[in-house]
Amino acid sequence: MQFRNPISNEYLWQKFVMKNNRFQTANKKFSKKTNDQDQNPFEDRKKTDRGESVAFGKKTGSSFPKRNPTKQDREKERSLAFAQKRRIDKLVKSPKDTIRLNKFVANSGVSSRREADELIRQGLVTVNGKVMMEMGYQVQADDKVYFDGQPLSAEKPVYILLNKPKGYISSNKDENMKKTVLDLVANASPYQVHPVGKLDRSTTGLILITNDGHLTKKLTHASFNIKKIYHVMLDKKLDLDDLKAIQDGIRLEEGVVPIDEISFIDGKPKNEVGISLSIGWNRVIRRIFHKLGYEVEALDRVYFAGLTKKNIKRGHWRILTELEVNNLKML
Repeated sequence: MQFRNPISNEYLWQKFVMKNNRFQTANKKFSKKTNDQDQNPFEDRKKTDRGESVAFGKKTGSSFPKRNPTKQDREKERSLAFAQKRRIDKLVKSPKDTIRLNKFVANSGVSSRREADELIRQGLVTVNGKVMMEMGYQVQADDKVYFDGQPLSAEKPVYILLNKPKGYISSNKDENMKKTVLDLVANASPYQVHPVGKLDRSTTGLILITNDGHLTKKLTHASFNIKKIYHVMLDKKLDLDDLKAIQDGIRLEEGVVPIDEISFIDGKPKNEVGISLSIGWNRVIRRIFHKLGYEVEALDRVYFAGLTKKNIKRGHWRILTELEVNNLKML
């Protein structure tokens, strides 16, 4: 006696078609979502709010995270993304054909709007070679505006704090096509920016990047004594006598190196020290220890002009807050 299979071939075929249709529908939704993300001018909002660069960002289409974010994580992420996006939106607004002179001066980073009025009254601002004392003068696109002999730019100033990794040079461009710090902040600003001061290729840590020429000049000029703190790791333990000698001042080609402070780091081995100084001589820390018979294995700038690395991972960046910018201008 033969038993008939209750599941016919027709039934199996219909079931396969239904599954295939559901798969194609889900695939279309996923493709549309991916395309929408690709068309986003900010590309990946998670990258932007954390200050991640293209090179160091999370690749699209990567595997799922190891743990599901909590509600608190998602709220914090949305808050950071919103704040970061607002700052960038302010930078990319299309400029008007004309702009009031006092606003032009303020936007250039020289001063606040109210202080710009006073600078104009004092005759310190010139337009096309003539002193302009009218605050409401409308600056044209081809006007040449100068303050105290220095040209001003209509670009809105942007201030980016980068935690530099190894292998990048602190330069606008490199003839040998090597990586620069500007590669890491390519998505941070629509304007042309430049690093403030220099860190050599093997040095890590804080570096400020901006289009504010006046602040750059201020932070790099020796007369302003901008404080910098470095974490130094040596190839061997630092002798106490050598530490005292560094504190008293080691003589190099430029003269005796003035050290603000040097000390061992609590909880760290004796080959790690913290050193604070205000001068900007080339590779000065490496040369100090080399003269005493030590080699610097790692050098990390952890503090610059009142700014710290808090919440900035290596290779990541963030835009300074208005309060931080004001503090820099008051130094």
